[in-house]
Amino acid sequence: MLVRERMTSPAVTVTPETPFQDALKLMRDKKFRRLPVVDTTNRVVGIVSERDMLHASPSPATSLSVWEVNYLLWKLKVSDIMTHNVISINQDMPVEDAASLMVSRKIGGLPVVDDKGVVVGVITETDIFKTFVDILGGGEHGLRLTVQVPAGAGTLAKLASKITELGGLILSVGTMNRESDNLRELIVKVQGVTKDRLIQALESIGDHVVDAREV
Repeated sequence: MLVRERMTSPAVTVTPETPFQDALKLMRDKKFRRLPVVDTTNRVVGIVSERDMLHASPSPATSLSVWEVNYLLWKLKVSDIMTHNVISINQDMPVEDAASLMVSRKIGGLPVVDDKGVVVGVITETDIFKTFVDILGGGEHGLRLTVQVPAGAGTLAKLASKITELGGLILSVGTMNRESDNLRELIVKVQGVTKDRLIQALESIGDHVVDAREV
């Protein structure tokens, strides 16, 4: 799965010359927490976030009048508050690599560009969460199993073959390595087979069912 399949597109952008108040209204109207800042060729030159907006707004304890505050804010432009050093990603990057980058850099969203560097979308932590839910079959009814299997080739094929043999339908599969004890942990969601029958069958081929529940 690639970023292009999960990003929000087309991207809603602003320019460095966009007034603060206009950018803030756009962010609130669209319910976005960040906006890419682009130049005249639609290439990323910065990003402005909801946090930037809050930091730029005067404190409630300010001694300025409402008119003075509004006057100062109208003079403020996106270029005055945006982050200049922006990390962007290509639309053909795998989603998991984008998620890893966001985790390591502690970033909630990334502008997405095409091969020419033109902004084509934005991917956020919400898009990543939705992808995670889809991959693990969240919201679909079935039997959810957490299974420990030996690390190495062929273990997933053996498990899938046994489920198929019992007439089950695999809805989703997720996997995590446990290198310390040479085990791989699988999270499998299945339809069409009973819990007790499936547990017995998987245990018979050397897999260990850690958890099984109807969801």
